[in-house]
Amino acid sequence: MTHSPPPGMPRARIPGPQQPPPPFPRIAAGLWKRCLAGGLATWTLIAVAAYATRSAAALPALVLLGGFLVPVVFVLWAYERHSRDLGVSAILGCFLAGGALGVPGAAATEPYLPRLGAFTGVALVEEAAKLGALAFALRRQPGIRGTRAGLVLGAAVGLGFAALEGCGHALGAAVAAGGADPRGLLETESLRGVVAPFGQGLWTAIAGGVLLSLRRPNGHFRLAAPVVGACLGVSMLHALWDATHGAAIWLVALLSGTGLDAEPFAQGYRPRPGAVEQHLFVVFSVGGLVLVGLLGAAWARSLAHRDPSWRNTP
Repeated sequence: MTHSPPPGMPRARIPGPQQPPPPFPRIAAGLWKRCLAGGLATWTLIAVAAYATRSAAALPALVLLGGFLVPVVFVLWAYERHSRDLGVSAILGCFLAGGALGVPGAAATEPYLPRLGAFTGVALVEEAAKLGALAFALRRQPGIRGTRAGLVLGAAVGLGFAALEGCGHALGAAVAAGGADPRGLLETESLRGVVAPFGQGLWTAIAGGVLLSLRRPNGHFRLAAPVVGACLGVSMLHALWDATHGAAIWLVALLSGTGLDAEPFAQGYRPRPGAVEQHLFVVFSVGGLVLVGLLGAAWARSLAHRDPSWRNTP
């Protein structure tokens, strides 16, 4: 026969089973969508205020927000969909390394590069600098390897590079206008923001996927032939992307039968183009960018399909 304890006496509590903490931080689904919507709304308000008042006080916020919005949103999407198990520190470190190490490294190396052509030389330097930034960011994390990790973290490095580079181009457009007319800045940020994931981010994702797929279990990176080939391949895509504008001008001049003028071609425009020439230029320039982007996307997709873990990400 059991007796209930007298009223007022403390009762022992048996702790229930505790759930182990999750191996990665829990970020609410759709965070990238909210960041994109909020960032676009804020950027639009600042842009309208800057355009209406012609004040230079809003330009710093406009430059930074416009340069970092799309890269940060794309990194959040990649983390949520494909890289929660890699950890926040890895993807954040790669994003910061892409801007803090990739941009200065490329800027310091370009003047000493042999004359390989304006577009080819810049592309080789930038892709090598971003790949070096990826290796540096992961030097103390030997467990991170594989194609999926390389694709995601390589894209983070490339987008960090694109964010800082985009800020630099936008600032240059603002300085060229004397800070009084923000139209050039807004056009620059809009264009570079749209193409950032299909340019710098995509190229470094491809090279990073090959690099980490061949990483040794002890964490050492292998400078094997596939890595060199991937770096050269994405450098060619990069060079083609940069040369699209000039190639479109050349094609328009060739089809119109007006011939080429060396000085305007070097500066990137043709004086007093007609309506037909303007239409052809838009078709060739945009079509060239789309073609290069599709080639890069197909390459990255083929790498992703070779890694079974890509279909089993959180």
